[in-house]
Amino acid sequence: MAHMTNPLATVDQLYQRTSFSALPSDLQDIIFFTTQCLTQAAGILLRVPQSVTAQANVVLARYWLIESPLSHEFSDASAAALYLVAKLSAHPCPPRDVCNVYAYLLSPSSPVFKGGGNAASTLDDKERGDPSSYYLSESAYAAFRSRIISLEARILYSLSFDTHVALPHPLAITYLQALDFLSVPKARISARSVAYLNTALLSPQLLYLTHQPNALAVAAIYNAARDIGAKMPECAWWEVFDVDREELGFLVVGMRSLEGWVRKQRDENEELRKGMITRAFVEAEMRKRGLRLGNGRGETGDDEMEDEEAAMMRRMDERVAQLEE
Repeated sequence: MAHMTNPLATVDQLYQRTSFSALPSDLQDIIFFTTQCLTQAAGILLRVPQSVTAQANVVLARYWLIESPLSHEFSDASAAALYLVAKLSAHPCPPRDVCNVYAYLLSPSSPVFKGGGNAASTLDDKERGDPSSYYLSESAYAAFRSRIISLEARILYSLSFDTHVALPHPLAITYLQALDFLSVPKARISARSVAYLNTALLSPQLLYLTHQPNALAVAAIYNAARDIGAKMPECAWWEVFDVDREELGFLVVGMRSLEGWVRKQRDENEELRKGMITRAFVEAEMRKRGLRLGNGRGETGDDEMEDEEAAMMRRMDERVAQLEE
């Protein structure tokens, strides 16, 4: 049964994420949601199965539970997670394809985060259809590819090379066959259940890191049945699938609350209607609030933490200088 369960986040990991991170919780949630949406959009353009993209979402969420999101550009982390998971699947993606797709999604021509309303009208037709806005030169491609490969290794190291992800989607279909909702077509309730499971991937509540696939599948079925008016068994049918009432209630509310949260964030944050959130924007927002960068480990001269490679090169230069003396 190990292949049907996932390693879950520990209490200490969740506590450190909320209590010891320099990132405010609202910025953490926005970063998580936008990056997971970017991963989903990239998976669609790369034409990989949804199972691969969903696993990439979970792997990225696990990685950010260990490493701070500010360690790297958010879009780079998304590309590295998707590239890694696709490589391990039956649908690998060439690095150039991944780089080209992300170059388009991060360009002004991309419709991601700009769909509908005034956001779409801010770009004229010429700007939206200009291929030069997402052209990737050889030097830019080489730099992007280098960052992806480096981050791929970092993700593997942080996760101790454990990239196993059990998705609840197959379980939801199996459970629906066992429940046999005769009052509605199976295709209709199945599609609605899968939609809830895909939506849960984007939730900043980290539902896939705190609950096992069987609980997620049952909650999605419960929500889908309520939405389309399917008649559910009068008994506590969720207990048959090893889910208690309290866990089911939390997941039901968590899945249904995401839409309202997203609508509120888009109304309050104009940056969400302009495109993908960047690390520079988050760091600027933190400076406006008077917060320190670097996850509380101190500041460098320009308020930015040295990455490991820069620190290593600096120590090597100091050592060479000492030897020359």
